[in-house]
Parts: sequence; C-alpha cells; structure tokens
Amino acid sequence: PGLTLCGLPRRHAGSDLVTRVIQTVMSCIGARAPTVVLSKGVARASSGRPMLAAAIRRVSAPGRALMQRPAAVPSVALPFAARRGYPTNVFNHANRVAAKAAVSEAEVAVEEQPVKLLTSDESEELLKIRHTTAHICAMAVQRLFPTAQVTIGPWIDRGFYYDFDYPAGFSDKDLKDIKKQMIKIINKDFPLRREEVSREEARKRIEALNEPYKLEILDAIKTEPITIYHIGDEWWDLCAGPHVESTKAIHPKAIDLESVAGAYWRGDEKRPMLQRIYGTAWSTPEELKAYNDFKAEAARRDHRKVGKDLNLFSIQQEDVGGGLVFWHPKGALMRDMIERFWKDIHLERGYDLLYTPHVGKLDLWKTSGHADFYSENMYRPIDVEDETYQLKPMNCPFHVAVYKDGYFSYRDLPIRWAEMGTVYRYERSGTMHGLFRVRGFTQDDAHIFCLPDQIADEIKGVLDLTEDILSTFGFKEFEVNLSTQPEKSVGGPEIWDKAEGALKDALAQKGWDYEVDEGGGAFYGPKIDIKILDAIGRKWQCSTVQLDFNLPERFDLAYIDKENVKQRPIMIHRAIFGSLERFFGILTENYAGAFPLWIAPTQVRLLPVTDAVDDYVQETARKLRAAGIRCDVQSQERLAKLVRNAEKAKIPVMCVVGEQEAKDGTLAVRTYADGDQGVLSVDDVVARISAANQGKCEKF
Repeated sequence: PGLTLCGLPRRHAGSDLVTRVIQTVMSCIGARAPTVVLSKGVARASSGRPMLAAAIRRVSAPGRALMQRPAAVPSVALPFAARRGYPTNVFNHANRVAAKAAVSEAEVAVEEQPVKLLTSDESEELLKIRHTTAHICAMAVQRLFPTAQVTIGPWIDRGFYYDFDYPAGFSDKDLKDIKKQMIKIINKDFPLRREEVSREEARKRIEALNEPYKLEILDAIKTEPITIYHIGDEWWDLCAGPHVESTKAIHPKAIDLESVAGAYWRGDEKRPMLQRIYGTAWSTPEELKAYNDFKAEAARRDHRKVGKDLNLFSIQQEDVGGGLVFWHPKGALMRDMIERFWKDIHLERGYDLLYTPHVGKLDLWKTSGHADFYSENMYRPIDVEDETYQLKPMNCPFHVAVYKDGYFSYRDLPIRWAEMGTVYRYERSGTMHGLFRVRGFTQDDAHIFCLPDQIADEIKGVLDLTEDILSTFGFKEFEVNLSTQPEKSVGGPEIWDKAEGALKDALAQKGWDYEVDEGGGAFYGPKIDIKILDAIGRKWQCSTVQLDFNLPERFDLAYIDKENVKQRPIMIHRAIFGSLERFFGILTENYAGAFPLWIAPTQVRLLPVTDAVDDYVQETARKLRAAGIRCDVQSQERLAKLVRNAEKAKIPVMCVVGEQEAKDGTLAVRTYADGDQGVLSVDDVVARISAANQGKCEKF
C-alpha cells in the first residue's frame, strides 16, 4: 500500500501503460489501485485515508535518493514494495519507458531553438509584413462586402487592425471567409506600387470611390505630395508606407484574423461606431504557432480569470458599477501586505506619509490646470452648500496644499511626502479592462520638493527605491525611457537643461541603458518611464519619475534661500507601482496566481488524513499562526482530492498529517513549486517559512 511515482512526465503518468502497471502490481499484492494525481507535470500516486500519507511519509532516505536524479531522466521508485519482496520488474520496464521518452525530449530540446516574437518596432521586416497584411485584409473585405467603407489600418505591436464602417458587422464565419480571400490575394503575387499624386487628384479619386472617411484623412494630411499604395491594379489606399514589394512576400500560413471589436471613429463616442478587425502576421508559420502558444499562455494567466478562481477580487458592473474594485478577503490580505511593505520601505528611505481627502473644491483643480486640460477624465462637479467640489483625479494638488500650509527654508529641503491615495477618473465603458483600467484606483504617489542642485541625488534615490521595490516582487528586468523638452513647455531653457542633465546623471549612476524620446516630455518637465518585463516577456508600464516646473509656479510655492529671498522649489512626481490595482493585476499574471511564499494569502495548508490526528493538527495550526504564518486546515476528503484542491488553489506549502506524523511531531511537506520536501519537524517548517517572510522569499 505504499507507491510513489516520481518525476514522470505528465503524458506518461496519465498513460494507459502506467495505469496498467499500477493496477497490475496493486492487484498482485492485494491492494486497491491508487489514484494518480497530476500537478505541474509531475505524477504522484496516493490511495485513500487508510494509507495515512504513507506515500509521502514512508519514502525513507534510500527511497528519496532514488528520486534525486537528473531532471531529464525521471524515475519510478518503489522502495517499500521492493523492500517487502513484491515484484518490481514491471516498474523497471516503466522506468525504461519513461527514461527513453525523457532522453528523446532532451534531444528535441537541444535541437529546437526558441522562436523570438519580435514587435513591429523591433523588426522592420515584420512591420512591413503587418502593414501590408492590413491592406490585404481591407481589400479582401471590400471584395466580399462591397458596401463596407474603409478608414484606417495601422500595424500594431504584434499584428495589425483595420476599421470598417459596416453596420451589419462581421461574424466568425465572415472572418474565415475574409482570411480565405486574403490567401487568394497573397497567392496572386500582386506587386505593391507607391504612387505620388496631388491633393486634388487624391480627392478626385476618393470621391469617385465614395469613401468619406478617406476624405477626412486626406484633409488631416498637411504634407505633400500625397502618397498612395496600390495592390496590383485592383485596390489602393492612402498610405505613407512602408510595405513589402509583393503580396507573395507574405507567408499565407503565417497570418491570422483574431477578433472583431467595436471602435468609435477617431475615438469619439459621438462619431460612428466602426467594426475593427484585429489580425496578426509573421514571417513564418513557426512564428505564428509560437505566437498562438504565447496567447494561450497569456489567457491562462489572465488576472480576471485567476482572480475569480482564487477568489481575490471582483468587479460587479451590473449591480454596483463598472470599473469599481471589490477586494475579497484573500485579495484584501495581499493588498494590505503590499501596502505595509511599501510604507515601511518609504519610512526607511526618509519619506513621510500623508493622507488627503477624496474630494476638494473645484477652484483647486482650476488653479492646478486639471479643470482645463484634464476635464474629459474627471467626473462631474458636486454642488455642496453653494460651493462646488470635485472628486480628485490626482493627488498632487493636495500635496501642494500641504506644502502651502507650511513655511520652509532651504535647510528643510528636500521634503519627501508619500501617499497611497485613491483617485477617480472617468473611463469609457469600452476601455475598462479588469484591474488594468478602472474608474477608482489607488496610486502610490509621492512628491519631492527640493533645490535645483538636489535633483540628481533625489532622482537617483527614487531609482534605487524603484529597483528595490520592484525586485522584491520578482521584477528585475526593466526598459527605461527618458523623455525630453517638448516644443511647448513651461520653464526656461536653463532649468530644462539642468533637469534633463540630472536625469541622465542619475541613470548613468544606476548603469541603466535607456532610450531618449526627444520632445516626449510633459509640458511641465522631463520624465523617466520604466517598464517591467514579466515571466512571459511582456512589457508593462509601471513606474514614472517626472519633474514639474508648472505646479510650483501656479500655486506660488516658495522656500527661503540663504540670502533670505523667496525661491521656487523643484517638484518631483513619482509613482512606482503606478496604481495598486494595475500592479496587482500584473503581479497575478506574472505568477499565474502561484504567488511568492511571503505574500501568498494562504501559505500553508494542513491536510489530516484521519480524524484521529485532529488535535495535533489544530495545535500545529495555532503554532503556525502564532509565528505569523497564514495557514488553514482542510479535511473530510480523500487525500488525493485534498492535495488536488490545494494545488488548484496554488497553496505554496502543503503538509500531510497521518498518525505517524502526529506521533513524531512532524509534517510530510510538499510544495507547489518543487514537490516533495520530505518529513520535517513543525519547528523546522516554522523556521523556514518565517525566514522566507523575513527575506521576502518566493519559495519554501
């Protein structure tokens, strides 16, 4: 009754061969065949309660030694069956089958090179392919649906889209028909020809085709001559390029149409609703397959699905309203840990904490400029006792108000104030997306008021803090952009040069590579934007550091310098998470819900296999909780189901408890990340998890 299957690939563990092996041997020894439980590609076997976790507990040191083989050569270990003289030849056969398959997999892994999925910005060739495929898509649509009017069709990161005015809409069957038509066009090997025409000639041709959206696009083009790209002699579009030379340059098996969505013309909800066809295009079929695999993995990690499966949060659009987040107990616990960590490290780095109101007088937002330049993202004002108030879309004017309430000399600067401040911004219903785009969210805002010659040191401190915080959550690869003075800006050239130089110096001190976005800064100051890379290579905009010469001027902020003269302080805006909700969504997708041990809502699950050990289990749970370890107890099911449920809930540490464990004061430990950890004392488990909590560690 003690069988352990170790390290088998999933397909072998679930195969008829292994099932027959298990059933044959167990019938030979007069035992019930165990249930095979699959998790993370590792097969393990267990029977019901009478086994009392023997499959874990009774793997002695010699037995475990059998398991410690190279990962490429899995093993089937039967230490106790062999010890008792039961036949093992059938297991040796299974070992040979598994080892042979593993070696084959290893050979394939050596031969196959990873497929790189480049974005359009990273590959000129792919950019041309995607742009041309967008044109081919439009041509195919107008062949099949002659009344569809064309608008715009740009390339995007890993594909393209094209917007059509076609009120009837496109069905899934339509997309299949459009793709077939696209392949026909590709196989015709039509040349793509660039033509330059006058504005008058372009207008004449567009009017002849009755394409009103193209006329609007033509009117928006300020340069001449006007360029047109033809596909053969049948179809053309206003376009600046670039394109491939011929449709044959596109592999017909490396394109796909992915979905249809609604999109307002020019993003204006008062304009017509268009049909947007999204597609993707690659150089080879292998790249398309890799992209589809990537999409499938991204779907598996989708924070909306994982959040629901793990009961972390909800957005109850119908009953409460869209874009408003409800944090459930487990998600709220994680949020609290994130906030406490954030506050503690800020206090260590010399910040003070602020709490500010959720509403303020509208006059405040007029002074800051938000009422004039940001009104489309703000909710309607609220009338209160003959005064007008505004839900805050930003925290910065409130921090400015705190500064104005004081009196500061140059000796007081720099001042660093940080706040987890909830803000409210209007988002159209069609743009909201889980935790990534919501209407109420919490920004980890901080504002630094400093002297001009303190800018470089303060920016360096912000970058150090950003790196320390993000790396604690497992994000250690960054993409950095520096945006410089735009054409229209406030502040003189001297302060802009000093500020940009300070940002460059801070980045140089960090040793970070960065791209310069010339003229891409905000009108009120230059900025650094930081994107993080997740586990599957996606980039997420999170952190930003911005210098502001505008608000100190608008609010008449001042400090007293050495000469007892009032001077303007420099104001630095910075956020590291960006928003807590969005960061939580990114964190969830990065780990696919299998969170690091230190932040997991439930760190340990105790799994008693008999009622006889309940007292020991409850005593152990109390000891774990007293040490600050988050644990729960699950029972009243077969061991296989208990373990399966714990793995589905992605519990980092599972501890099986049978009569022998209760007698010895131990736990049979298994982790979600690394599988069987053997039998450990309760004190050892407490010590290891406590150390993980202290060191913010991912694993047991």
